[in-house]
Amino acid sequence: MFIRSMREEKKKRDPAYSLRKFAEAAGISATFMSKVENGEFDPPAPDKIKKMAELLEVNSDELLAMAGKVDPDLSGIIRDQPRAMADFLRTARDLNLGRKEIEALTDKLRAERGLDPSE
Repeated sequence: MFIRSMREEKKKRDPAYSLRKFAEAAGISATFMSKVENGEFDPPAPDKIKKMAELLEVNSDELLAMAGKVDPDLSGIIRDQPRAMADFLRTARDLNLGRKEIEALTDKLRAERGLDPSE
């Protein structure tokens, strides 16, 4: 699994990324982590993947997507405004908006609302 390569890369510089220590820090057993890395088990729950992303210093949404999951917060956001959020996402898809265009739009909206653009 992709997490193994990320963890192994970090382990070259820091022994805290050994399988056992990394699993403990992520809140799962080393056995489970090993089986996930070897593709024997499905990825853990989103909260564990988010913790792994934090430990690996990678974007949690990207790591969740690689695991075939989405942040449960996003489901709640869509459920709060299902029609508008679905329309917004489909429009972005239909317009083939790229990452930079979406980030620029997000930054613009944050600036208009007085929010930190880097959040």
